[in-house]
Amino acid sequence: MTQNLISINKLSKTYSNGLQALKDVSLDIKKGEIIAMLGPNGAGKTTLISIICGIVTPSSGEVNVDGFDIIKNYRETRSKIGLVPQELTLENFETVFNNVSYTRGLYGKAPNAQYVEKILKDLYLWDKKDDILRQLSGGMKRRVLIAKALSHEPSILFLDEPTAGVDVELRKDMWKVVERLRENGVTIILTTHYIEEAEAIADRVAVINHGEIIVVDQKKDLLSKMGRKKLRIDLHEKAEVIPESLMKYDLELSNNKLSITYSYDTQKQRTGITNLLQDLRDQGLKLKDLKTEESTLEKIFVTLVKENNDN
Repeated sequence: MTQNLISINKLSKTYSNGLQALKDVSLDIKKGEIIAMLGPNGAGKTTLISIICGIVTPSSGEVNVDGFDIIKNYRETRSKIGLVPQELTLENFETVFNNVSYTRGLYGKAPNAQYVEKILKDLYLWDKKDDILRQLSGGMKRRVLIAKALSHEPSILFLDEPTAGVDVELRKDMWKVVERLRENGVTIILTTHYIEEAEAIADRVAVINHGEIIVVDQKKDLLSKMGRKKLRIDLHEKAEVIPESLMKYDLELSNNKLSITYSYDTQKQRTGITNLLQDLRDQGLKLKDLKTEESTLEKIFVTLVKENNDN
């Protein structure tokens, strides 16, 4: 059975100004997985990470990291965790190699030039080892933050919005870096605004809204369970209105009146498409083309958050 590396049980946090950032959050994170935490601004993602990392004190509940309590066994849990914050805070006039080595020392680890070299090579930073930090691009600085977070050989890495402000190409490079870290046995928890990031690299997805986890599931299961397909039917001639006899299909007519969209559940035995196409022909609507489109994680995320806000 896969071991839970982090166990979060009924975790809540209310700040002194009365803001309840987390409400009874429970979540188990398995060894060796990549889990993405999705949620709008202010959903509680950063608070959750900050509590696990020992930066913020919870109001109630408990968190265990590899069997150690984050408050009673602070030293043990903190040594197992690396954190890459959103902010780019670096010692501007230091070299990459020296900065990562210095951070390792802050955790009480003996100097190990070979290990620092390995991290920098894994993060495609070795050719920058002698560069002054202030000379690096934003994307390279973010990689240095990851190197610093890994300097003390943690088994868990938290990435808080790791590719914020990074262009698409660099983002894809970062995904490769994350995958390589996982291959080296690091468990990765990332918060992200970029849905495609979760879709590209996560094993599981947790959606957080108003301080509560509203769903947590395997990415592929979430996509299949909640996935709806759309069939777009292009017409030869404009249809000014949808005929009365087709109302049961809940069709959408496009603004240009030249296409109709039909949504259906991929989990149902019958999609209804065959009957729909026959009924369209019976109504004298001539079909020009058919296209299907599957739900993305983004559409599912928007639906879940909307439903949660409405409740």
